[in-house]
Amino acid sequence: MSDVKMLTVSEEEGEQRLDRWFKRRFPHLTQGAVEKLCRTGQIRVDSGRTKASDHVVPGQVIRVPPLPDMAAPVQSTARGVSPADTKMIQDCVLWKDEHIIILNKPAGLPSQGGSGQGDRHVDGLTEALKFGFKDRPKLVHRLDKDTSGLLMLARTDRVARALSEALRHRATRKIYWALVAGVPNPKKGSIKYGLMKAPGGRGEGERMICVHPAKMADFPDAKRAQSDYFVLWFLANRMSWMALEPVTGRTHQLRAHMAEMGHPIIGDSKYGGASADNLGDGWGANIGGDVSRKMHLHARMLSFEHPITKKLMTFTAPLPDHMAKTWKMLDWHEKDVPADPFGGSE
Repeated sequence: MSDVKMLTVSEEEGEQRLDRWFKRRFPHLTQGAVEKLCRTGQIRVDSGRTKASDHVVPGQVIRVPPLPDMAAPVQSTARGVSPADTKMIQDCVLWKDEHIIILNKPAGLPSQGGSGQGDRHVDGLTEALKFGFKDRPKLVHRLDKDTSGLLMLARTDRVARALSEALRHRATRKIYWALVAGVPNPKKGSIKYGLMKAPGGRGEGERMICVHPAKMADFPDAKRAQSDYFVLWFLANRMSWMALEPVTGRTHQLRAHMAEMGHPIIGDSKYGGASADNLGDGWGANIGGDVSRKMHLHARMLSFEHPITKKLMTFTAPLPDHMAKTWKMLDWHEKDVPADPFGGSE
């Protein structure tokens, strides 16, 4: 059970019915529970008794009585989403407030639909992430289908615009963890190859081609890109545990940049990370067993300024099962490396 709380209705929440305010703040409460708490005087507005149908306005203080701990989210209200998918996507929620939802996206689940992606994707499952809101939350950035980790959704149009603006102006930091073939030399640096689409592909199926910075003028379709990298740990010359920070946000940027260095991400079949031979400087991507069958790229850390509260928010996502299994096999431990090797503030 929670303690008694005194919560103030914010300007962002505006004027609305008390029961709807409660449903947004505490989505695990049923309508009947809210009405009973009002009827018995446990919920009060500005110290006075109230009804569930009464309207609240910004600045009013609401007494919230001790509530049961949040149970598993309701899984039968998402129209068009199966109970299994509802449970799956709700279990991916790492954190949420009335403005933002942070997911730990599983590998293999596309962010959006598109060429070859089918009907099952995060954007198509957002009906199950409304948690009492009228509208579905909106994706403000994407992860590749086989990349796992932190994904941010906005619950209102206003917040979506603010987060998208922060991404465009590089005010949001993202750090990925990856397992790559070989050991980059030097062990810390930046990759600044431009990127352009290879002919014939669309969406997730497209492949990006790297363009040397000195030759960008020769390729008008190429876009400048930068990825910072740091070798956190390595095993002989065979493979490395990498921290990667995309300074820009191009399609397949980290995957294409690591392959261009000769150190493709393990399990990345599109960029040479699942083949036995590696034409670059790496040791060779196929290290055997199950390891090479799934891409080892994970959006580990996300840091941004909350557009409403203005607080610095930092989240980390645990490794997916296939990467955790590899880390255990190699005797690598998350606590043994810095959370942010690039020196940014958290």
